[in-house]
Amino acid sequence: MTCSQFICISKTRPFATSTRPEPDTSSMAQSPPKKKRAPAPLRPSSSIVLLSPTNQVLLLHRVKTSKSFAAAHVFPGGNLDAFHDGELPNLSTPEVHQDSAAYRLGAIRECFEETGILLARPKGSSSPDTTSATSLIDVSEAERETARRRVHDNEVRFGDWVDSVGGTPDVQGLMPFTRWITPANVGRRFTTQMYLYMIPDGGSGAGGEAREMTIPTPDGGVEHTAALFDDASAWLARAASGDDILFPPQVFLLHLVNRFCSGSSTPPPAGPPTAVREHYQAQRQALADFLRATPTSTAAHPSSAIPWAEKVMSPHSLFVRGSDDRIVLGLERPGPELRGSARGGDYERVVLARFTGEGPRRVEVRSRDEVFREHRAEEQEAEAARKDEPKL
Repeated sequence: MTCSQFICISKTRPFATSTRPEPDTSSMAQSPPKKKRAPAPLRPSSSIVLLSPTNQVLLLHRVKTSKSFAAAHVFPGGNLDAFHDGELPNLSTPEVHQDSAAYRLGAIRECFEETGILLARPKGSSSPDTTSATSLIDVSEAERETARRRVHDNEVRFGDWVDSVGGTPDVQGLMPFTRWITPANVGRRFTTQMYLYMIPDGGSGAGGEAREMTIPTPDGGVEHTAALFDDASAWLARAASGDDILFPPQVFLLHLVNRFCSGSSTPPPAGPPTAVREHYQAQRQALADFLRATPTSTAAHPSSAIPWAEKVMSPHSLFVRGSDDRIVLGLERPGPELRGSARGGDYERVVLARFTGEGPRRVEVRSRDEVFREHRAEEQEAEAARKDEPKL
């Protein structure tokens, strides 16, 4: 995904005075105005912010030839598929922007296809407490890899295969964690339901320590080349420095996770294994409580009354910072399809990013008030400098 695919903004220079005659615009005035192009249709998709047993976050590294998020690090996820995920939401109704069974099953299926991590519990078990340590179903690596290929090629329905190995997709373990709607000026648009999932201690397919693994994807590595569990703070540092390409949704959600889950950056206290588990469990519980709590900010804005589990974000450009040429993106709007509804995102925070041909660089989440104060000070300095310029 390039700059133009994510968000468009034009940077214009001030008009310069000229002695040239004004062009004749009489014929132009008689021309009918161009019709505004309708936004591209939305594609329903879902994605998972996956926490390891030590509360590190999994990101996948996409190849440069990918149609979306090329060369970027992304959360596992993808488009919904009626063959696997059941009846899809009606795109012409607001229900398409609501959490549903299809979004949940699609998220778990995509996670399995892309990583081999199967978020399924034994039949008959339940996970009413999404932070509990109930183990996931254990399936051999060989069986998982065969199933990944068959599911990807639509040779077997994902749910049928999970049932055949004695499991059931852990849809109840998914916690809604915002929805993102692609801006209207982008050619490929999605309405993406984000979820948070906390892999239980001892769950299959995910180790407790940061580790990198090659992803043997069914398509021969066309979409992803590797996966890495790492601290949210480490991902944020690499995004801010420009070492890794992370798009605003990933950076924003990592920013929220980092408030509660320290991973290896804050080691658990010395003690028995139960003390270590309690350390990470306390972080998880605090994050789960945060998703349901309101108000979500100190700003006097209607979006503050919307819990994080229900927020809808459609980034829009506010201005370009002269100091570092980064675009400032607002996140309080829910997108054109939900304009006039009670849905909304986050007013208190903004995302800064410098978009290049390779993707966004130096992506950072900041306080809206702080960024606007800096912008006003920058404008005042520029105005003072203009007044001090000698007049010719």
